[in-house]
Amino acid sequence: MKQPQRDITLRFLAEPQDVNFGGKVHGGAVMKWIDLAAYACAAGWSGRYCVTAYAGGIRFVAPIHVGSLVEVEAKVIYTGKSSMHIALKVNACDPKSLNRRLTTHCIVIMVAVDQNGQSERVPEWIPKTTADKKEHDSAIKLMEMRKNIGEEMQIFVE
Repeated sequence: MKQPQRDITLRFLAEPQDVNFGGKVHGGAVMKWIDLAAYACAAGWSGRYCVTAYAGGIRFVAPIHVGSLVEVEAKVIYTGKSSMHIALKVNACDPKSLNRRLTTHCIVIMVAVDQNGQSERVPEWIPKTTADKKEHDSAIKLMEMRKNIGEEMQIFVE
């Protein structure tokens, strides 16, 4: 049986319509690219249609300029029964120099669903390398943190 695809890199050119009033690529465009990469990664791993269940820990580290080559790297770092935790990094550079720099990073949780929107099982990802195990352990710690944050956030939805 063929091993599912664990990671993917999408590339975009930052276009003038992606720019905010300050002249830099706006966060909404970056978040759209992140969601696209997370979907492609999750679909490649699960072989299923997937939906976004959570996006968090988004850190905008550096601005992206119009005309930049943007790379969104996504990889599975944890799997549940139907969910996949995807770590994402966004790098940007001048396409003439290819001197990449980190601009954004986050975690997105995708869920595989059937045509009726019901969750479906995904293949289990088992970490093998030391780096894989660190990422997997970090995903587990983040799950506990999200649970605590979710409890605190209830005040805003009651």
